[in-house]
Amino acid sequence: MKVSVSWLAEHVDLPAGISVEELDAAFVRLGFEVEGVHRPEPTTGPLVTGRVLAIEELTEFKKPIRFCQVDVGEAGAGDGGRDVRGIVCGARNFAVDDTVVVALPGAVLPGGFAISARTTYDHVSDGMIASARELGVGEDHSGILVIGHGADSPAPGTPAGPRVGLDDVVFELEVTPDRGYAMSVRGIARDLAAVLGVGWRDPGARELPAWTGEPGWPVTVADPQRCDRFSMVAVEGLDPTAPSPWWLRRRLTESGIRSISLAVDVTNYVMLELGQPMHAFDRDAVTGPIVVRLATEGEKLTTLDGVQRALTPDDLLITDDTGPIGLAAVMGGENTEIGEGSTGVLLEAAHWEPTGVSRTARRHRLPSEAAKRFERGTDPAMTVVALARAAELLARHGGARVVGGLVDLDVRGPRPAIALDPSLPSRLVGVDYPPQRVVGLLETVGCTVGGDGSRLVVTPPSWRPDLGLPADLVEEVVRLAGYDEIPSVLPTAPPGRGLTGTQRRRRAVGRALAEAGYVEAPSYPFVGTAALDALGLAEDDPRRHVVVVRNPLSEEEPGLRTTLVPGLLATLARNLARGQRDLALFEHGAVFPGGVRTPAPVPGADHRPDDATLAAVLGAVPDQPWHVAVALAGNREPRGWWGPGRPAVWADAVAAARRVAAAAGVELTVRAGELAPWHPGRCAELLVGDGAGARVVGHAGELHPRVCAALELPPRTSVMELDVDALPAAGVPVGPHVSTFPPVLLDLALVVADDVPAAEVEASVRSGAGELLEDLRLFDLYTGTPIPAGHRSLAYALTLRAADRTLTGEEATVVRDAAVAAAAERTGARLRA
Repeated sequence: MKVSVSWLAEHVDLPAGISVEELDAAFVRLGFEVEGVHRPEPTTGPLVTGRVLAIEELTEFKKPIRFCQVDVGEAGAGDGGRDVRGIVCGARNFAVDDTVVVALPGAVLPGGFAISARTTYDHVSDGMIASARELGVGEDHSGILVIGHGADSPAPGTPAGPRVGLDDVVFELEVTPDRGYAMSVRGIARDLAAVLGVGWRDPGARELPAWTGEPGWPVTVADPQRCDRFSMVAVEGLDPTAPSPWWLRRRLTESGIRSISLAVDVTNYVMLELGQPMHAFDRDAVTGPIVVRLATEGEKLTTLDGVQRALTPDDLLITDDTGPIGLAAVMGGENTEIGEGSTGVLLEAAHWEPTGVSRTARRHRLPSEAAKRFERGTDPAMTVVALARAAELLARHGGARVVGGLVDLDVRGPRPAIALDPSLPSRLVGVDYPPQRVVGLLETVGCTVGGDGSRLVVTPPSWRPDLGLPADLVEEVVRLAGYDEIPSVLPTAPPGRGLTGTQRRRRAVGRALAEAGYVEAPSYPFVGTAALDALGLAEDDPRRHVVVVRNPLSEEEPGLRTTLVPGLLATLARNLARGQRDLALFEHGAVFPGGVRTPAPVPGADHRPDDATLAAVLGAVPDQPWHVAVALAGNREPRGWWGPGRPAVWADAVAAARRVAAAAGVELTVRAGELAPWHPGRCAELLVGDGAGARVVGHAGELHPRVCAALELPPRTSVMELDVDALPAAGVPVGPHVSTFPPVLLDLALVVADDVPAAEVEASVRSGAGELLEDLRLFDLYTGTPIPAGHRSLAYALTLRAADRTLTGEEATVVRDAAVAAAAERTGARLRA
């Protein structure tokens, strides 16, 4: 929200000599973040108002040029005792008796543009008539700046700086979503007066005109739950050529809103002043009664931005006999837009239900100025006041008049009162707030306070829909009293026990992958149907059962992720599209399995919830197991002068899983598996536990070719995902016994069928070798002659050692034979000749 100091000064009795820095500090005390302080670029030298007395058209040049006689208030021997200045100007948007801004010789405009008398187009131009852009107060350069006409203008020679805002300062404030009242000069002025302790004048406290007669237009509200007040007046006789006055255009520009036409500018000005968004319909384009209703499936509306929008049954519309003419609270329709010839206008001001406005604005990606205010909450008492203010401005500057009576459909109920213990602010904050001060501060906000000294009954004002709980009232007391009154005393930190076991494990996993060359690439925890479809998940796959967010950041990704793979692959594809080729990424974070859950109760804020309520709240929260995933593409080992490099393969994904397990202090077993999105023949199941107690905790391998094609990933892209929380707790590490006796080194090559997992062969060799086996390592895999088809050779290096003696050759042979026999019995392996 941008607001100028001059506009605030019209409503707030600012202390004399208050500085910009002091105002900045006051806004911060109120809880507003000051995002910027904007000052116009400095202008030096004589800059005055001038009245155009005569215009001579110079037609002998290639483009239209005017030689103007301008009265700048200088005494002299001319007509009326004044001297006039001749100024050459190419603009066409002004006429005789208009008041303009004149930069006299010696003035320096923004950008270092020095003004001097000079001969141009065969005439001496004794100054310059300036445009808004040349003065640095706007972007309009299509014509010069006209600030008045005739008697309703400042006298010639008046300093022009204050008239055009060259000495004004604009504050840009960040308004939090719960304080919609502060999206207006009225709301900011009220708070500023309170914190400064000065008086103020409410622009909304005006006497309303007595509009009589039949309503100016027939209106029906079919959904009062979404619109509890709808007000409208009809005006006619508007001069469509009447320009908006400069002071109004200047304030719109300072607030970041473009000037369009008098009718539209007036509605925008009233919105900024009172916080009540309005809309102006071309009365001649509206056919039949106006009905406020929900859209039906298949309806369409072309909004003022020229976009045709497909409507949903949740969209609230303003309609006439022809169909939709406006997306309620968000944007009007193109079919009833105020045009260059519009003389009759329907002015509408209403109060809309905020959450419905927010859903519509997000669904159609229309964050309009009106929607920003309605979704934060507006003052329903301002609808008729806003209509009166707009009608007054249109009458004053455009000759319009109200016809017919007021339409005001109001079904609002009374605001519920809030019971407040006056000692609650002191108890919650730790600062002494006497009851009298609590009452005074709440009344400053606009609340009506009753009750006795031990119990207050507080009725919030109509412009504060965010005040609904005692805690909200406490926040207002603290805010207006000043956050700086709260002492900055840090509590004594209790002695800590360091990181928990879960925290240490998660950090160890991330560190292990980073040390292995993987780059962490966290993504948003949201997923959509399209991403799950691209993975080729079956309809009954549990990973399709997502928890849907009510107000998602994107309608395309409304669910919480059940797997890390979609986000990680999207990051992989994005980096590949930007020219990266060799990638090894990882992510670890929570996933959210879906399922049916009981809605959580909403506990009060006045006391601690009991154990049953807390259990119900926690029971409604989805499970959030911690997963880790890696994705690889391109070369795992880079190419260079040392060699061609090595491409990443499925074994690297399995190795990453083993590295994660080692960091967590457990061992994994690997066997062939099948699960989307992995290739059926190149997918490994990752298990923990032995025998019947073994359970799958993840998968690793190559992606299915169809998934790679759908996501535009290179073939043989490898992925691993593992449930870290499913890994058992690591045992207490025990240091191995170090023997002083020499080892016996043996190599053992076994021929097994292709469908026998190497992990089973290794387990059988270990069991057969017994306690003399110190280490076992697979160092070679071979297929081809003379190995039979459908088989492969696995070569293991065995390290044998006894703790109390040097092993003999005979003992080593017995161990080897036992290992071969165990492998043959359990896996069908045979010793390679």
